[in-house]
Amino acid sequence: MDWKRYALSFLGFNGLGAPSLYVLLRWQGALPFNPEHFAGMSPIMAFNTAASFVTTTNLQDYGGESTLSYLSKAAGLAQQNFLAAASGVVTLLAVARAFMRSERRGLGNFWVDTTRTVLYLFLPLAAIFTVFYIQQGAIENWVAYVHADLIQPFWHDGHWIRHQVLAMGPAASQEAITILAGDGGAFFNAGVAHPFVNPTPLSNLGQMVSFLLIPTALIFWFGRALRRPRVAWAILACTTLLWLPLAVTSEAADLVSNPQFPPSVSRASGPDAGGGGNLEGVDLRFGSGACALFGSLAATTGAGMSGCAYDSMMPLSSGINMVFMQLGELLFGGARVGLESFLATMIFAVFLAGLMTGRSPVFLAKKIEAFEIKMVALSLLVMPVLVLLTTAFAVSVPDGRAAVFNPGPQGFSEVLYEFTSAVNNNGSDMGGLNVNTTFYNALSAMAMLFGRYFGILPLLAMAGSLIQKKRLPQGAGILRESSVLMILFVTFVIVVLGAITFLPAFALGPLAAQWAILPPPQLQW
Repeated sequence: MDWKRYALSFLGFNGLGAPSLYVLLRWQGALPFNPEHFAGMSPIMAFNTAASFVTTTNLQDYGGESTLSYLSKAAGLAQQNFLAAASGVVTLLAVARAFMRSERRGLGNFWVDTTRTVLYLFLPLAAIFTVFYIQQGAIENWVAYVHADLIQPFWHDGHWIRHQVLAMGPAASQEAITILAGDGGAFFNAGVAHPFVNPTPLSNLGQMVSFLLIPTALIFWFGRALRRPRVAWAILACTTLLWLPLAVTSEAADLVSNPQFPPSVSRASGPDAGGGGNLEGVDLRFGSGACALFGSLAATTGAGMSGCAYDSMMPLSSGINMVFMQLGELLFGGARVGLESFLATMIFAVFLAGLMTGRSPVFLAKKIEAFEIKMVALSLLVMPVLVLLTTAFAVSVPDGRAAVFNPGPQGFSEVLYEFTSAVNNNGSDMGGLNVNTTFYNALSAMAMLFGRYFGILPLLAMAGSLIQKKRLPQGAGILRESSVLMILFVTFVIVVLGAITFLPAFALGPLAAQWAILPPPQLQW
């Protein structure tokens, strides 16, 4: 297929998945495997959910255990976790072939690529991790919810609570594929903080490993396919150089905790203190350090899972998660389309280097000309334009402001985080924003759809142009893609582009919120 047929197949495949999922969600009340007799979703919620899962965003404006039947989760959501994620991975294969081949038009066959990705990549790994999670204690069943008697009843709202309803379902298999594929949809409303899907510290470590497994493997696959393994190491070095300082800063901010609390609270230790630090919204089994690390990995790989309440993190920590998303899943490539976005950034860096040195830009033995730069620029600009415009619109209209529970910089951060997550197809959110409204359901659904497809199509067009070109010999004046200078220059370009684009909004949100909770300076006269 040339790039146009490949793109049409990609759009058609996803275009069939969204309506079928929408119908299933609307009619789940009349379908089997619904032991709790949940009614069908409202039209706007079903539209938002269908758009969310077909774009691999998995942004959930509902509670999974109180809204969806087992059939909707297994035949609807899990199906898109496999198929929609695979259709994103294969667009990377198409872009990679533009550098692997020369003087040809075909980028491969979309249907063959998607089938192989599902059968040979996602299914085996999902089966392995499902068995691992079950062995650790995650549940996997199709029984009705369990009504249990409490060992110790408690008084609440004028009466004694003596019973508890325990949600059941095929949780282990759902979590396995949603984390591996970088989709991020949670089986339970508490995300992976729920003990039925993340029962032990070892299962928590396994989930963090599975975040990185496929994205990192795709980086090394790309280097091996090009027969240039040093290129893969260069990409990994660049992503680590960007990710590590930010992740360490996030850890430090959450471990220090809220400076307005007394030291006896923030530095508490023991089994009831979760290791100290910022403990609000944190699963005490893992502690605030694991919460911050989990969030950094989930944000940078596009998975969007939540091991704690992101709205309860220190503003700087949740802001760094936002930065990871605003980089466009560049770091570690993401499990779907992040690596091709990173390649686009490298092409842009090579173009800038060519302007500064007066030489024609060449990337991986292919000459970069006007059309390729236009497509790269279009792909890189779609995300920040959508994020900033939707955020500005939401905070400018009454319906958008009415859903914000926290006034001031934290409330602005919540809105900015919502649309950063939607446009970048991440799926996480901050709980202080009531997104289950008609306004946010509609606007975030459109942001997810535009962010997904308007970012990929220009890269396929660029690949269609590059694959027709001849390979150029490596000359003395060509900047080698695996050189230390190239690694540092690409890192510099990513930092500068991110700062120019998002620094004003970041200053109004997370930075201002972090500054507001700092203790007042003690003046010495």
